[in-house]
Amino acid sequence: MSSITIEQVRRRAEADAKTYGYYLTPQQDLLAMFLEGLKTNEERYGYPSCPCRLATGNLEFDRDIICPCDYRDPDVAEYSACYCRLYVNKAVYESQNLPEVPERRPVEKQQRAYGTPMAKQPAEAAQEKAAPPKQQTAAKPVVKKKLWYCRQCGYVVYREDPPYVCPICKAKREMFSEIDATVEFSG
Repeated sequence: MSSITIEQVRRRAEADAKTYGYYLTPQQDLLAMFLEGLKTNEERYGYPSCPCRLATGNLEFDRDIICPCDYRDPDVAEYSACYCRLYVNKAVYESQNLPEVPERRPVEKQQRAYGTPMAKQPAEAAQEKAAPPKQQTAAKPVVKKKLWYCRQCGYVVYREDPPYVCPICKAKREMFSEIDATVEFSG
């Protein structure tokens, strides 16, 4: 794999920001750290995962945090900046006051990166206590992908959850429906 430069990372981020009407953070020292983090993650994992989140190194688990992440558009719409504040709107860019943005990524997706098991519901925990002990095996998380389509423009995507915003027509997540399909293979 060829080495990527900070300038290439910057150009890609600037082009994406411009396309969607955003700006890169106005704080140059912070911007330099974000760009370095994106470069490091792309060299390490082969994809530019968000520099503010822990990646697993497994593309299937990290798809939602490849920068720009799935949460950027709803974060900028609601808080005027994305979670790590790399992308901001015009008002934040001009004021240079970066807002606090809470984490929007679901806990179950975060836990994959930390390798921690999901918390059990009280009913599940009681059932486990009553059942005879089983041999413990380290269960690997499984990504259950589905086909989703945008009812507004017809965009189709194969992933765990629908995107927050359609990359084609900018429709909200609610406009996505699951496609229920069965594929049979014959030898």
